[in-house]
Amino acid sequence: MKKIIFTDKAPAPIGPYSQAVLAGNTLYTSGQIPLDPATGELVGGSIEAETKQVMDNLKAVLEAAGMDFSNVVKTSIFIMNMDDFAAINTVYGSYINEETAPARETVQVARLPKNVNVEISMIAVQQ
Repeated sequence: MKKIIFTDKAPAPIGPYSQAVLAGNTLYTSGQIPLDPATGELVGGSIEAETKQVMDNLKAVLEAAGMDFSNVVKTSIFIMNMDDFAAINTVYGSYINEETAPARETVQVARLPKNVNVEISMIAVQQ
């Protein structure tokens, strides 16, 4: 059985998808981009600011499902420019405990929604 997860502390979906779906004890988040949920505006200025907003959005979705970053088992990071990898990794690492870090891939892509520079999705499991 699946349960749709929604929180107003993360951006509302901008298409026919959910912020996350809980199937059994596994949570699948949709990709988050740097949208401020309060204003609906893109956060910009630096790749660090964009990544922080993405991680804050993911934190809100995880919390809405009764989880946190320690529950994450897999992360997918999509970036426009691999030269931003180190900066993204630094911000991402400030949210993730290195001792229990999830598996992860980082992929450079040609384009992301709303022309943002970073999008991240996660899979988490309730312990």
